Amino acid sequence: MKRKLDAGASRAITQMFFSNADYLRYVDRARAAGITAPIVPGIQPIHSFKQISNFASRCGASIPARLAERFAGLDEDPETHALVASAVAAEQVIELLDEGVTEFHIYTMNRSNSALALARILGRRPD
Repeated sequence: MKRKLDAGASRAITQMFFSNADYLRYVDRARAAGITAPIVPGIQPIHSFKQISNFASRCGASIPARLAERFAGLDEDPETHALVASAVAAEQVIELLDEGVTEFHIYTMNRSNSALALARILGRRPD
């Protein structure tokens, strides 16, 4: 990341993560290494827990057990799954806001409904 910033990038965007403590530790380590550019958290609304679990294992992201428990049994209940997913993403963003984070990158994966629901929950609407 430092090489990219040194080459002219003005900010960094993280890969998806589901533990805010991981993100905060990462930012602390980057700051200790002299990186001062914004590090924007990459928030991934969970469209399909099964798919995101597989993707997370391939890219090195971890999924906390508490999160897996919230989605347990929802594979065949897409409406409840979507509600839980929106709540989980909103909780994650609200916790980061409380930590002073002001910018977010929402990974939509070509599914804007989750991002729009998240924006509504947070009191934001498109103009």
